[in-house]
Amino acid sequence: MRTKLPTTPLLILSFLISGLAGFAQGDLMIMPKRIVFDGSQRTQEVNLANTGADTATYAISFIQYKMTESGNFEQIEEPEEGQRFATDFLRYFPRRVSLAPNEAQTVRIQLTRTGNLEQGEYRSHMYFRAVEEEKALGAEEQNEADGISIKINTVFGISIPVIIREGKSTTELSISDVELNIEDQPILSLTLNRSGNMSVYGDLKVEHILNGKTTEVGLVKGISVYTPNTRRNFSFALQKAEGVDLSTGKLKITYTSDKDEKLAVTDLKLE
Repeated sequence: MRTKLPTTPLLILSFLISGLAGFAQGDLMIMPKRIVFDGSQRTQEVNLANTGADTATYAISFIQYKMTESGNFEQIEEPEEGQRFATDFLRYFPRRVSLAPNEAQTVRIQLTRTGNLEQGEYRSHMYFRAVEEEKALGAEEQNEADGISIKINTVFGISIPVIIREGKSTTELSISDVELNIEDQPILSLTLNRSGNMSVYGDLKVEHILNGKTTEVGLVKGISVYTPNTRRNFSFALQKAEGVDLSTGKLKITYTSDKDEKLAVTDLKLE
């Protein structure tokens, strides 16, 4: 379904700040930024919006990724051991969209042939690739001396995970290898350890505790550990809160799932 978005700055701003609900890159806004089929729905929708000043066309397909221990994604053709792709059990429409400025459209994703799914999780990534139309994308450089023209075309793409979950989750999470470096800006490093048959996705909160006073000094949203990975190494900067001395007291680190379930809690004593 196509809709025309109002051009008020307030609406555009509301898209950009809805961190958990949507994902924006370039002039394409995607909501939501992940799709999970957990047995409660057979069909879900992805909403696309063009926040740019020009008409844009996107080809839609599925690609496969594996996650590294550092959280990066690498494209693959065959699943890793313990990994299952979701593409054989999904169909979607349309497969190509053209959006005028401030126009929105819905892409429908449907489960199919799921009668014999094994227990566990299946994952593929829906990929939205910008398609070059009559007006060339990119830049053009001209060499005045020899008249050689070089056109540089930039291919823009963005993807979101589409996950199918079958059966009961046996997944557990723990936090280990916690270290704090406060030489310059305070950097907290840790490892998320995942076990079980499904991935995890949630938020990491860090609180400083001293003499009964608790102060939030860090919050990172949307951290995932995808199957088949059993660990993810993660580092991020803590806030320099007024009145907080990170050389004493302790840090409480909590990982909470997107369903507000506390999956892991650990403490780091500060010296």
